[in-house]
Amino acid sequence: MLIYDDTYSWEGWGGKLKLGSGQCRMKIFDLDKGKRQGLAHLKPIIVVVSDLPRELSWTPNQMTVKSCASHIATHVVREFNIDPERMVWVEHYPATPEGDRVRYPVEERFDEATFTWREEGALQGGWKPLSPPLAALVKKLLAEAPNPKEREA
Repeated sequence: MLIYDDTYSWEGWGGKLKLGSGQCRMKIFDLDKGKRQGLAHLKPIIVVVSDLPRELSWTPNQMTVKSCASHIATHVVREFNIDPERMVWVEHYPATPEGDRVRYPVEERFDEATFTWREEGALQGGWKPLSPPLAALVKKLLAEAPNPKEREA
């Protein structure tokens, strides 16, 4: 079940300069809620984050999701009261839109960020591609999620 779907803003650590602050697109799914049937998931919370397109409120000090993953994850876990040991953090990189004239087009990609959790928050462990079954589940969840424009109507 989709429990959050919006632009997420996080505070940085740079005081007035707001270094490390930014915004991203974020969806949070809780597989323990809703009508899902089948196997229980050891990590039922799936957080999917992606960078906003540069033309949408991009500022000179805007940080990317990848560059601030542990900082953002720490804020999200605290704000949404998520048990980090039961969460999968997924970074979504959309494919280059058809017709875009870019030198190096990219294909859609989903990476799992791994963290070591301490009392003060997340420490970045690394990234790995999602396993094929998890990637298929995430794609299905994203496809089934209502479009934000449809919800406003």
